[in-house]
Amino acid sequence: MILRINGEEEDIAGCDNLLELINTKRLKREAIVVEHNRRIVLKERWRETVLSEKDNIEIVSFVGGG
Repeated sequence: MILRINGEEEDIAGCDNLLELINTKRLKREAIVVEHNRRIVLKERWRETVLSEKDNIEIVSFVGGG
């Protein structure tokens, strides 16, 4: 399935929902926010958020520092 992730098209196999996508990309769940088709998705809803061909995903990570 082709998804646009952070502005780049990626061919992602085996991911039916946002949680599977996050796990496949090995991202730290506690440090990211995910937007699906221009809507922020709460972490509690990642599993139920179904992905479809050509969906737009934005993943923002928080970085601490001083």
